[in-house]
Amino acid sequence: MKTYLAEVLGTFLLVFIGTASVVTGGFGGALPLGQEGIGLAFGIGLIAAAYAIGPISGAHLNPAVTLGVFLAGRLPAKDVIPYWIAQIIGAILASLALWIIVSGQAGGHTGGFGANGWDETKWGVSSAFLWELIGTFTFVTVILGVTAEKHSPAFAGLVIGLTLAGIHFAMIPVTGTSVNPARSIGPALFSGGAAISQLWLFIVAPLIGGAIAGVVAKARVFEKD
Repeated sequence: MKTYLAEVLGTFLLVFIGTASVVTGGFGGALPLGQEGIGLAFGIGLIAAAYAIGPISGAHLNPAVTLGVFLAGRLPAKDVIPYWIAQIIGAILASLALWIIVSGQAGGHTGGFGANGWDETKWGVSSAFLWELIGTFTFVTVILGVTAEKHSPAFAGLVIGLTLAGIHFAMIPVTGTSVNPARSIGPALFSGGAAISQLWLFIVAPLIGGAIAGVVAKARVFEKD
């Protein structure tokens, strides 16, 4: 139970810090952080959560990561669904907290809650899908690589967080960057509309990307003989 509670807390930290940077300090905030600031917020949020709860649960914080870790042979099958549930609960609680905070905004809050989505007048669904699949594959591959037995774990959290920030720098203009179904589910539930209708992509594509990364890691494609 401590493991699952750690995933709730860690996912809460990641989603709250990341989406708050969009809602209160992002593109529409009084002090806009811009693309780089938002990317760093997600990366720093992940680093904080990784070092805080990593020794307890491994700090997956992401159903796609959990699936990749399982397929790589590093997580029992019995833990997959509980991890997913814990991560989704953490993301929903983060979005609920953000909703409560901005509900007191003068004039009312009229924006979203950091939900993912793509502009269909600029990007087709295939582009968004491929972006999320490749981005998640890259992210989970790095995680599985730096947490392998041959690597030193001391700086793993830092490397993983910086990787997530870099992925955000590249992907924000297309999809807002998910690479994490839980991160997308929480904000979408409070944003509604297009965020809900496009949510399927931010569940399916990351899970496929994470699964491919797990299979590749299991086959030790990137490991020296």
